[in-house]
Amino acid sequence: MRGDPTLTTMKYTEAFFDLDGTITDSGKVIMECAAYSLRFFGYEDQPEEKLRKFVGPSLMDSFQTLYGMSEDEARKATGIYRGLYETDKMYDVTIYDGIVELLSSCRKAGISCYVITSKVEASAKQIIKKFDLDRYFTDVIGPDPCDPSSDKKRLIERAIDRYSLDRNHCIMIGDTHFDIDGAVGAGIDSIAVTYGYGDLSSLEKAGPTYVASVAGEVWEVLRD
Repeated sequence: MRGDPTLTTMKYTEAFFDLDGTITDSGKVIMECAAYSLRFFGYEDQPEEKLRKFVGPSLMDSFQTLYGMSEDEARKATGIYRGLYETDKMYDVTIYDGIVELLSSCRKAGISCYVITSKVEASAKQIIKKFDLDRYFTDVIGPDPCDPSSDKKRLIERAIDRYSLDRNHCIMIGDTHFDIDGAVGAGIDSIAVTYGYGDLSSLEKAGPTYVASVAGEVWEVLRD
């Protein structure tokens, strides 16, 4: 391994991080809020395996895809979910081991970090600030409450356009195929992290540039 990396020797100078399942272990609270919302529609005692699929995509996408809801039903379900999440549960998360060290290393090396998330942007910013992580990020980019899409390509493109970034030096880090699909669509490299809530087979099928099992392995990719 080399010594201390510098911007003149590092390939990646812009790192895009997913939030849920990559920075924060938020699966339990997401599943709890999803189950709470689903009970209003008669779905009792939903299996954890199915509820886990709410971590990553947009809520509208999940309610429509997983439960066949109409657009109106999905909007109502999303509103019920957010009513519980935003008033009582939003901060019931933990930061994954090694993430603070990873972000600190990126900052010391001159790598600019961004959050790219399907979570409503305002909520994502509140979470990042609550856990004192905002000092590590140039920006937090997510959809507004009316945006139902899980397509992360347009969020990545927003960051690239907003900051006039060189795609050759950008990389997306995330735990689901939505993150990897977004990176592929935007023409940038990616790291699939396997410690989150994504399915390994779907991650591999999406075609990540690298795979990492812990935050320290993400840094190994970024520093080389």
